[in-house]
Amino acid sequence: MLDIIKLLPDSVANQIAAGEVIQRPASAVKELMENALDAGATQIDLIVKDAGKSLIMVIDNGCGMSETDARLCFERHATSKISKAEDLFSIRTMGFRGEALASIAAIAQVELKTRRKEDEVGTKIINEGSIIKEQTLIPMSVGTTFTIKNLFFNVPARRNFLKSTAAEMRHIVEEFTRVTLMNPQIAFTLNSDGKEIYHLYAGNLKQRIMGLFGNNYEEKLLPVNQETERVRINGYIVKAEFARKTRGEQYFFVNNRFIKHPYLHHAIENAYMEMIPKDSFPGYFLNIEVDPADIDINIHPTKTEVNFLDVKLVYAILHAAVRKAIGQHNLSPMIDFEESPNPDIDFGEVVKSGRSIVQPTISIDENYNPFNQPVSGNSRPSFQGSSFHPERPSNTGDWRLLYGDRVDQTEEKAPQENQPKSQYMQVNQSYILTSVKSGVLVIDQHLAHMRILFEKFQKQLENSGGISQQELFPQPISLNLNDASLLKELMPDLENLGFRLEQANPTTFMINGTPADSSGTDAVTLLEKILENYKINRTDLQLDRKLNLAKTMAAQLSMKPQTPLSEIEMQHLVDQLFACNVAEVAHNGKKTYFMLTIDELLSRFN
Repeated sequence: MLDIIKLLPDSVANQIAAGEVIQRPASAVKELMENALDAGATQIDLIVKDAGKSLIMVIDNGCGMSETDARLCFERHATSKISKAEDLFSIRTMGFRGEALASIAAIAQVELKTRRKEDEVGTKIINEGSIIKEQTLIPMSVGTTFTIKNLFFNVPARRNFLKSTAAEMRHIVEEFTRVTLMNPQIAFTLNSDGKEIYHLYAGNLKQRIMGLFGNNYEEKLLPVNQETERVRINGYIVKAEFARKTRGEQYFFVNNRFIKHPYLHHAIENAYMEMIPKDSFPGYFLNIEVDPADIDINIHPTKTEVNFLDVKLVYAILHAAVRKAIGQHNLSPMIDFEESPNPDIDFGEVVKSGRSIVQPTISIDENYNPFNQPVSGNSRPSFQGSSFHPERPSNTGDWRLLYGDRVDQTEEKAPQENQPKSQYMQVNQSYILTSVKSGVLVIDQHLAHMRILFEKFQKQLENSGGISQQELFPQPISLNLNDASLLKELMPDLENLGFRLEQANPTTFMINGTPADSSGTDAVTLLEKILENYKINRTDLQLDRKLNLAKTMAAQLSMKPQTPLSEIEMQHLVDQLFACNVAEVAHNGKKTYFMLTIDELLSRFN
């Protein structure tokens, strides 16, 4: 019987590695930019076409490579970063496995140009599908230029799984942001399809954040600095009053390497507790510096996950650092028990001056009787001495003008015997009770309203029937580049719901109109919540996208529990609920009502 286990050819092995390391154009961008950082570059330029599907070019002025190194860098596990297993626990460079370039070359047409300072000429290598097609000497400046064309040209199945150009470009911008944030001392540019997206100058971290997310961040940021024997934390957090409904600007770095860590994210959320609404998210740009021996970054192909030797210690220090930053800038109420709350008055000086201290007195008119005063039907509140006597208008209409339409009916005249009795009753200002033939119907007004709005918005999205109310003063909404791209993608559906948006610049939109149902709701907050839910439940299916949008709108605009309703409003809500296609449950699956039958009532008293 023949042996069945055999070694894979390098070309196949490289494509398997590419499946782990290079998932999309943004993955190649990340690897090439990190290599440029490790080369000591002070200027890195990124150029892409067709969101990286057609072209990715990274140009740096780093140390460059020799002719031999230029050819060897495309071999699997060829690296200058480590030489023995122990080096894995003292890594300070961005790349170290030596498989990125080999993986890229396996699935793309790659051109490498590189030159060291001590060399008179540079080296040019063309590699297609892990095969060296050309190697020549060329004149060029010091540094390295990687050009990747036709990504996944020899793996069409992988190319077919790429998302839209806009979606892939968002991933590239996100990788660009992660790499540039913690390297403010290096200048970067990003050019897409001939248009410059970012031009970042060398500076400090605050300037880099403003360059990426807008100059308005200058007033939003609080510095964080905490140093202990084991951990050092520095960076910025966003002030609590600028917390947003979308989790956009949340960046953790360990030794300048971007990571995702839900446990440490909880430390920050906990530090902001009771300072921001539950459905809002704090922003932060924080770098955690630890001894490389205390972390393991070799647990994920993209190196975005790390293991800490003592993660609880890091959690505690991070939480304390954020709380300290908040406290130092008076964002939370602080009580100084060392200072007396009493005013600094020296009563001794008053006595010494010879002035007598006079006790204040109150003058009272003992003959005054408020019930003897004449009252006119339309008189205003009258003042007599120190007493205030509000007088109710003579008719119900005037009373409603002063205090609104929802007046407790018990304050009106007692109903006459021939007037119809109330059919609806509100309990805890959250539940509507009404008597029916078989018992008592109990309706959750919040869930019922959600079901009504959900079906209404579904119809508007299908039929483009949303009514819009114009804003007297158009309201701006500023977003980061990725969120702005998402909002632009959603604009046709949002217009069907009644939004009227106009793009003022790449990251700012003007809200000229809002849905008629959103009266009293902050339009910026509503749009941020829509974007956040869209990012969480993102899908390419148009039907699912509209479904999620209708759910978000219904959840945000439905009446909240503890909302008082008049009998007419209760009747209208019940009528609308039972006109729905599915009245029994809200869009989240919860029951909108239940029936308390006569038999169940009788059983309670037996």
